[in-house]
Amino acid sequence: MKERLSKPSDIPKSPGCKRSSQFAALPLCIIALDSYLLKMKNTEFTLKRKLMIIGTTLLVLAMISISFTLWVTWKLEGGAAAINEAGRMRMQTYQLALLANEQDLIATQRLIDKFNGSINVLKTGDPSRPLFVPWNSTNRKYFSQIQNQWEDIKEGLSKNKGKTISIENINNFVSRIDEFVGSIEIEVDHWTGILHLFQFAMLAISLIATLVIMYVGYSVILDPVEKLRVGFDSVKSGRLNTRVQIEAKDEFGDLATGFNSMTATISDLYSGLEAKVQEKTLHLQERQNRLQALYDLSSFVSTEDNLERLAQGFSQRILSITGASAIAIRWTDQANKRYFLLSGANLPASITQEEQCLVAGDCYCGQSSGNAEIHVITFDPKVEADRHCVKAGYNSLVTVPILFQQDLLGEIDIFYIEEQSIDSEQRALLGTLAHHLAGAMEALRIKALEKEAAISEERSLLARELHDSIAQSLAFLKLQVGMLRDEIVEPTTTKAKTILGELDEGLRESYSDVRELLLHFRTRTNTEDIEPAIKTTLKKFEHQSGIHTELSVQGQGLPLAPDVQIQVMHIIQEALSNIRKHSKAAIAKVEVSQSPKWMFKVIDDGVGFSTELNAVDSTHVGMSIMRERANKIGAKLELSSKPLAGTCITLTLPA
Repeated sequence: MKERLSKPSDIPKSPGCKRSSQFAALPLCIIALDSYLLKMKNTEFTLKRKLMIIGTTLLVLAMISISFTLWVTWKLEGGAAAINEAGRMRMQTYQLALLANEQDLIATQRLIDKFNGSINVLKTGDPSRPLFVPWNSTNRKYFSQIQNQWEDIKEGLSKNKGKTISIENINNFVSRIDEFVGSIEIEVDHWTGILHLFQFAMLAISLIATLVIMYVGYSVILDPVEKLRVGFDSVKSGRLNTRVQIEAKDEFGDLATGFNSMTATISDLYSGLEAKVQEKTLHLQERQNRLQALYDLSSFVSTEDNLERLAQGFSQRILSITGASAIAIRWTDQANKRYFLLSGANLPASITQEEQCLVAGDCYCGQSSGNAEIHVITFDPKVEADRHCVKAGYNSLVTVPILFQQDLLGEIDIFYIEEQSIDSEQRALLGTLAHHLAGAMEALRIKALEKEAAISEERSLLARELHDSIAQSLAFLKLQVGMLRDEIVEPTTTKAKTILGELDEGLRESYSDVRELLLHFRTRTNTEDIEPAIKTTLKKFEHQSGIHTELSVQGQGLPLAPDVQIQVMHIIQEALSNIRKHSKAAIAKVEVSQSPKWMFKVIDDGVGFSTELNAVDSTHVGMSIMRERANKIGAKLELSSKPLAGTCITLTLPA
């Protein structure tokens, strides 16, 4: 905002010219007139009447007095504006020093341009403001010094690339500006003195009329208009709480009252509208973020074909969307009695190690199928201090069931450090996310079932082919060997009897192997638990070989995938086949451990062998096949045996 002197009383005075001395020289009638005008200002006059009074007064005044007074006043205003402009240069100088020390090159260059503009306007003047320097030899000398020092400062900034300005240069430069301002003030004082001399030279009535016109014009018209203009500019710039204070009881007073009422109404409306717009914007932004999260998650679950990677990626995305502290995804069995930890994000070791398997109802994690809905639980550390989640520092838990067509597949557990509450939109979002996960899990399950069905169909086809071809042929050959033995008459050679016995034994062994293979082909796995398949296999083995069998299952673990179950069953069946053929055992045991890793042991109490003397090589097809199957699922197969101490085959699955 431009700084200028708006009233004669604002004109700077030299030290030897005091305003109090001027008023002391005025007649007492001027003081009385000033009191009368103040009273008239507070009296309810219309603007038309005030303007008529001012116009009549102007006609009384002599044209020469008016012209001369206005001209001198204009000169004083121009000089005062020049003083303000020169004073602004002092402030810009200190700002330039501060910005140069802060190495803000852009702001420094902008301030240099402003300073150049100030020097140019002082040099050429601006009649429209008005602004011009009352030039004399002293003012020109000071101004020339200011220009020269400014060029030196700019050159120094250019060489130093705007890094710094010395305090000494700044103080010297400001001193030159102060001298220039003081010189202008002296010149303005000179013009003021001329004005006073002229006024006292005029008739007393002209002097009084001039003072009255200036005072009334400013107080009645100029000041209210300026206040209204400033008020409108303030509203235009966005400050809607602007108020205009005009004490006059005329049209300007009415305008001020109307202006204040208008800005108050607009401010109230704008405040309410701004709050609503901000609320709507936040709401739309939140919805957009949720839609984007849903889109990203849908894209992820539709392309992922591995259950472990699906659960891990899903838990990471849920953690990002909800802003939670930790996530756990649990898979339940068909009876919804056990919940297995499938994956998680930011879970402490106490939960991942101690809560691999939970029984429904023993903890907040793990819902029954009849109570499958979103729950928000707030922990009480005093009562539930022994829970792992409370020990980890969590205060709230949100459980989200994973439902697919009303079937409960699992649960998403969301842990928060702070106490948490969710609204209806958040519930809908969590439900939708869980539904996407359920669909992806069901798709993987169907894909695995289709793969298992295709394998089973192929195995059934092979079993039928073996039964209709090789098994029938071996059965026929066995009958023929029996008939041949009956037809041979004594005496026969020992060699012939031996060959016939070996032939009969070989046929019986081959026939048993084929029947065992047919039984194995028809063994089915279970998508929830491998234990039933192992029991079925042991029962068939015991019926076929006469060897007593035992099964031991310990721990709780995540169910094996169908393709992994198939490979494990084949390895167990091959181990049992070796027991039947070579061990001469009385008991065969299968021990299963489900945690922390799946481990299967096939143990017999047979004759055993020395693993050093009978190293397993490529001629032992059974062991090679078992190792190939173990490598296919990333498992480790170990063989241990000693003569007369039995044999143990250990299969360890990866974590």
